[in-house]
Amino acid sequence: MNFKNMTVYQIYPRSFYDSNGDGIGDLKGIEQKLDYIKELGVDMIWITPFFKSHQYDNGYDVDDYCSVDPRFGSMEDFDNLIKKADSYGIGIMLDMVFNHSSIHHEWFQKALAGDKKYQDYYFFKSAKNNNLPTNWISKFGGPTWEYVESLDKYYLHLFHKGQADLNWENEELRDELVNVLKFWKNKGVKGFRFDVVNLISKPKIFEDDFQGDGRRFYTDGPKVNEYLQEIVYKAGIENMITVGEMSSTSIANCIEYTKPENKELNMAFNFHHLKVDYKDGEKWELAPVNYKSLKEIFSTWQVEMQNRGGWSAWFWNNHDQPRAVSRFTNDKEYRVQSAKLLANIIHLFRGTPYIFQGEEFGMTNGYFESIEEFRDYESINYYNILLEKGKSKEEALNILSRRSRDNGRIPIHWDDTENSGFTRGTPWIKINENYLEINAKKDRESSNSIFKHYQKLISLRRNLKLISHGNYREINTDIDKLFIFERYLDNEELICINNFSNEELIYEFNNNIFEKYKNSKILISNYGDKTFTNPLVLKPYESIAYINSEKED
Repeated sequence: MNFKNMTVYQIYPRSFYDSNGDGIGDLKGIEQKLDYIKELGVDMIWITPFFKSHQYDNGYDVDDYCSVDPRFGSMEDFDNLIKKADSYGIGIMLDMVFNHSSIHHEWFQKALAGDKKYQDYYFFKSAKNNNLPTNWISKFGGPTWEYVESLDKYYLHLFHKGQADLNWENEELRDELVNVLKFWKNKGVKGFRFDVVNLISKPKIFEDDFQGDGRRFYTDGPKVNEYLQEIVYKAGIENMITVGEMSSTSIANCIEYTKPENKELNMAFNFHHLKVDYKDGEKWELAPVNYKSLKEIFSTWQVEMQNRGGWSAWFWNNHDQPRAVSRFTNDKEYRVQSAKLLANIIHLFRGTPYIFQGEEFGMTNGYFESIEEFRDYESINYYNILLEKGKSKEEALNILSRRSRDNGRIPIHWDDTENSGFTRGTPWIKINENYLEINAKKDRESSNSIFKHYQKLISLRRNLKLISHGNYREINTDIDKLFIFERYLDNEELICINNFSNEELIYEFNNNIFEKYKNSKILISNYGDKTFTNPLVLKPYESIAYINSEKED
């Protein structure tokens, strides 16, 4: 597989399709919907964790890396899924949660029982001056250390206290993780996504952070590259598709993680573009989207990764994010146009695009009405933290409804039947009430289908080297909500013009740009055909791409 011309579809199995009526999506459900995924045209499916887990963090607390949690099915179900996906020419990518394991994992349980070997698989530290080993703050709020009375020590958990951080300094531990990769590789898996993998190299000395929450001491640590090179080589996955999720990372580090000569990863996720509506950098404080900053982040990452040999994995949505169509655009009057605009941008970027389930027909946020409707541990925890900080219940609920990961975890709207066609039983989380209007069946039957728009974008990337391998160049404008960029390769060029505004926008290009594209053809549009004129009048949330017609021919 060529990772540059491919498109990946992410499945959060709990919310994808329930085959047995227990209210939870499962592996058989994925298999039963493979025809739909094949119709969309993607090359690979990334499935988030379905391994045995106590579900403190929806499967990212793994009890056994080489198993299938019964709530999602059996190993036989997985084998059948792999076999059918292979027959469709679709690869399967699995999510490897190697920064931490569940506290119920056999290794951690042996550590608790006093086995020194397995205690060294984790970070157990004594109190420091009657205080916690460090003052670091967990990603989910609260301290990063949990006390174990029987050992009179604390263990490190950067996330939930049920997720104990693994000690990658221990070679035996690394070899255990290599064996996990080999196990799934032998099952026929074609790719791996590594969860928060840039956090695996911890400092030799643990010290308090009086400037921040501790992340500067453990993010992009000194041995991440060494560890990645080692496990890729030992597991023999150099020729598989690999992507790393990078938390609070930098361009320089992502270049090193993805440069081909380093033999680490094919591509990296970063999240900087998804923080442009954080007030003062705080996730749980609301602010309007800063479109100027959004454009600057996009272009900086595009150009720097391009110039220095790195490769990005691009996305708007995933299981940890609210829905982009609700967040960055207009999910009411201009929902269809907005969904297509967002798609055009990342699918015409340099880098591999990822689609999150439901995105391909324009699913929106859940618009939760009470705290009881939420299921996400992080959201419920921060609701209480917000109340402690003096927010009213209404204010806290409004923040959660805009920020919660549960927005992306609402079950797929397959059709307009009961429970949106997701389950015959009671869904594990509330179905969005707008499923009667927004569902896969209705969208695919529409003359203005978002699904069909995605099909075209996927096909364009597969067939146009200009998109899959071309360079990027932004056309700077003084209008914050107008984002224009070009792609160019050899003698081919395209221009993508995007209006993030609710209002009509008129823009006059310089003469060089106009001369270049005045006779061009429309490559893809979210409104319909329009000649490239100067000035160009853009409708609300209009997105249109032109390709030089002579060079295309």
